[in-house]
Amino acid sequence: MSGTIRTEGGRGRLGSVLSGLVVAVGCVLFLGGFAWGAVLYQPYSVPTDSMTPTLDVGSKVLAQRIDGDEVRRGDIVVFKDPLWGGVPTVKRVVGVGGDTVACCDAEGRLTVNGKPVEEPYLRPGAPASGQKFSATVPEGNLFLLGDERHNSLDSRVHLQEAGQGSVPRSAVTARVDAVAWPDNRVVERPAGFAALPGGTSRPGPVAQLFYAIVAGCVLILAGAAYGPVARTAGGRTGASGTTGRKSVNA
Repeated sequence: MSGTIRTEGGRGRLGSVLSGLVVAVGCVLFLGGFAWGAVLYQPYSVPTDSMTPTLDVGSKVLAQRIDGDEVRRGDIVVFKDPLWGGVPTVKRVVGVGGDTVACCDAEGRLTVNGKPVEEPYLRPGAPASGQKFSATVPEGNLFLLGDERHNSLDSRVHLQEAGQGSVPRSAVTARVDAVAWPDNRVVERPAGFAALPGGTSRPGPVAQLFYAIVAGCVLILAGAAYGPVARTAGGRTGASGTTGRKSVNA
């Protein structure tokens, strides 16, 4: 008795199954990354130049939806407060409840509770504020400044109001984690605030989401390409006279 085993077909079926699995995993990563990102993050356009050079006017940023209690010094946050016009505003947190924020020391630096803070995101050679000030932040509030200290309407403008220019933590809706356009980069947490009580916040999962989406896209393309590549390779094998069959006699 003799029979014929089509090893080529066996390999083809296995390849089809594996390519299907690759595409399925890719879809999970790609769609899951987008879905998770939509839940965690909100896009936002920077309307003014008060946060330059960190955030240029017109930049598209990704801000993680957080509770105000999660905010730490050094964070760039999106908030809405009636005394600030009731519109979404982007500023950097430099003081939390109980802090005394002042400027400037003999070297032109901002101080928090008497300790100078290095702020490498400010323009070189410029003092941390063009005007001297000192404010004590009420508990549950945040003191906010723009990185462009000479062109920012921030807590310094509201020093004579209740809370000495600070806003409630509950006014915060999100924390900026990354710039999506015109360049792609994660917003670093400033080390200057790390030595203060509470330290700095941890970056959100924006980088992991980006890599998951890219990996998913690559897997989908690789899996979808298997069929055409296999058919092309099979056609070339057939044209060279290889039958792809193995005979077994029993």
